[in-house]
Amino acid sequence: MPAQFDLPAQFDLWNESTTSPELSVDEVLATLEQWHEWGWLRALDLHFARFLQELGEGRAEVLMLAALTSHQAGRGHICLVLSELVARPFETLKLPPEPMGQQGAPALLKTLAGYGLDCLERALASASVVDAVHPESGSAPLVFEHGLLYLRRFWASERRIAHHINVRMRSDTPGAPSSEALAHLFGASPSDETDWQQVACALALRQRFAVISGGPGTGKTTTVAKLLVLLQQQSLAQGGEALSIQMAAPTGKAAARLTESMAGALTKLPVSEAVRAHLPREAMTLHRLLGARPDTRRFRFNETHVLETDVLLVDEASMVDLELMAALMDALKPRARLILLGDRDQLASVEAGAILGDICASAWPPAFSESMCRYLEHTTGADLTVTTHEGGIADHVVVLQKSYRFSDHSGIGHLARAINQGDIAQARAVVSKGFSDIALTQIEAGERTHVYLAVEGYRAYLEAIEANASPAEVLAAFQKYRMLCALRQGDWGVETLNERIAEALQARGWIDQSSGWYVGRPVLITRNDRQLGLYNGDIGIALPDPAAEGRLRVFVDQGERIRSVLPARLTHADTAFAMTVHKSQGSEFETVTVVMPPSDSAIMTRELLYTALTRARSMCTLCIADTEVFFNALTRRVQRSSGLSQRLGELTDQR
Repeated sequence: MPAQFDLPAQFDLWNESTTSPELSVDEVLATLEQWHEWGWLRALDLHFARFLQELGEGRAEVLMLAALTSHQAGRGHICLVLSELVARPFETLKLPPEPMGQQGAPALLKTLAGYGLDCLERALASASVVDAVHPESGSAPLVFEHGLLYLRRFWASERRIAHHINVRMRSDTPGAPSSEALAHLFGASPSDETDWQQVACALALRQRFAVISGGPGTGKTTTVAKLLVLLQQQSLAQGGEALSIQMAAPTGKAAARLTESMAGALTKLPVSEAVRAHLPREAMTLHRLLGARPDTRRFRFNETHVLETDVLLVDEASMVDLELMAALMDALKPRARLILLGDRDQLASVEAGAILGDICASAWPPAFSESMCRYLEHTTGADLTVTTHEGGIADHVVVLQKSYRFSDHSGIGHLARAINQGDIAQARAVVSKGFSDIALTQIEAGERTHVYLAVEGYRAYLEAIEANASPAEVLAAFQKYRMLCALRQGDWGVETLNERIAEALQARGWIDQSSGWYVGRPVLITRNDRQLGLYNGDIGIALPDPAAEGRLRVFVDQGERIRSVLPARLTHADTAFAMTVHKSQGSEFETVTVVMPPSDSAIMTRELLYTALTRARSMCTLCIADTEVFFNALTRRVQRSSGLSQRLGELTDQR
């Protein structure tokens, strides 16, 4: 790695020349190549700039902006906000200052900003590789609209999502439920307390698009189970055919949990057999629902071949990325109901976009139009003291507020609230109060306390293997504990900790070897495999198969069934003693150990801490070398650039 990169004189950070800065194409491409060598940019970002040059783009500033737009897409952003780039380039791009120090990046970005926002906007507006006037009728690889620079496919996906939401917001209002029907399922609520579950159900019954958000234990599944019962009751009572209702989730594990939790919720409800017979029994992954095709972004179901579904429920919607959400909405009939379920405070999708967060942005604190307030109060009997507005997307969103899992005596519940509010003082108070379900453990350099916690945590499933328990029993025991990490690499990351935990288990005699395939090795499936019927996020464990003379097979938990696969066929599977917080979304465990890096990192945010903490049902141990890293993370939020909230706001203005 070179220690210094010589830049042309006009890139000097302290150059106070009053003349307009000028960049040459060769200089910019050379700098982008250097940034790629240092790991700042992906090869894809560099190749995109070169591709645009080959298409005939000769302005260096346009090529630079194109590479940075691609860079932002790789970080989960839907677009590059030009005004933020000019005003705060380092904060916007999150480019690290090392190893160049004051050499290349600050100078180059200042030079780029020196063009001025107006100049850059004019360059983009006249560039042949950018559509800026009527982008819907163009085909350029970049789109510049409302001060935002997009890759075309991201712009198209965002626009389609806004269009589909608008269609459902403007469609005829379905029949509203009776107060008696709601009361029959929900019962009476305390007069001084709003039953937000009932409010959410009433709101969703009136709309073709609805979002129900809430943290763990707030009753999202219970609410939507009652919602589906009422929808089917309405349809059958009105003499119509039974509705076609389907349930889906982003990952196999999330779909399995939805299947299980919905089955449990529905069995507790007073429902006639005629209605019960037409309620959904199994959730599937979104990719399976849409008919994913190998080696392509396309799906079997799309805008020209739509799903014959009247009601679609999507759980863990915070995990759904921009393009998958657009594909999903494309595949629905215009009059089909779409109900999104999820936690707006969780981490956003791994891929680009934060769709649930964008949709919920105007829904907290709760705010409804006057007409929606009157309807909800009349239907539920609630006294809604909320902000009123002119209507729009907020009339389609309810955030559940009461946790039935975390009581007033739960440290997890108190800390989760402090994290979401960014309240460092309250977080310190919770950690120091001595709650029985949460602990913050400080680990000195070289210590392996967290590894020993994992060894004890996994004892139950290893004992189940020794006792010749069934694969289902072993998998259930494994799901009681998990170690979660903020990072993938390094001493505090998933890769290193998986090795150390395996070595410690081998030293204790729990496993025979610590690498390769061995009895008891847990694995996380990292890519959908239609041929094997496996999905990203599935968990499996290598066990001897009695039906095959004890030969090793991997038994994968898919909720409604256990699938077995030969180890040699699993080309996309990682050891899963430790997993990233991102990969844990859609799962819950009795006990969780969270391992955090010893120094501040941009990856440490409120959303990451909240997601990690709330994977635990009964106990969470936070392991860290410097406790201030944990508290400093409360000052950071995941901010993903997007134009979706603006587009949805425009829909409000048009109503």
